[in-house]
Amino acid sequence: MRKTVIIGGIAVVSALLLGACSGNDSMSGMDHGPSAPSSSAPAAADHNADDVTFAQQMVPHHSQALDMAKLVPSRSTDPKVVDLASRIAKAQDPEIQQMQSWLTSWGAGMSGMPGMTHESMPGMSGSMPGMMSEEDMKKLEAAKGAEFDKMWLDMMIKHHQGAVDMAETELSKGSNADAKALAQKIIDAQQAEITEMRGLLTQS
Repeated sequence: MRKTVIIGGIAVVSALLLGACSGNDSMSGMDHGPSAPSSSAPAAADHNADDVTFAQQMVPHHSQALDMAKLVPSRSTDPKVVDLASRIAKAQDPEIQQMQSWLTSWGAGMSGMPGMTHESMPGMSGSMPGMMSEEDMKKLEAAKGAEFDKMWLDMMIKHHQGAVDMAETELSKGSNADAKALAQKIIDAQQAEITEMRGLLTQS
């Protein structure tokens, strides 16, 4: 009778030990599961120095375009130019916010952010393609009517061409998928606007 009790006890202990082992195995699997996503950063966080440069330069570049667009309603006499300026502002303002968000997430700060304009970064205009100088901006601010429209279109074409050049550099050298997608969007939109502005110049 004692042998039966002992054997039964051993069987129970063995079963409990087996259950504990299998439980630990399942728990270790459960622990591993949630940790898997943290082992690889999201694609949006992958970036290189060229992505950072693209955003750091395109933010003030876009900011100057917004400054130029703001001059149009009070100076232009061409409804088509007014409409174009409005569309440029609506497109580029959200892009500025998007790039500022990237720079923050990448731990790459920028002098004057947020709310930075070309005036807050003296000397920056000469370091990026298509940027207007302070003297250019003063001339534009002083112009009115048809003279303003022609000057604005000429300057914005040059400005857009600079943005396209910067975006093409990002496509060839950048690694962040979101930044490269924005670069392609900028190329497509601004090349179309360059064509539109050249058409407006021929009509003036």
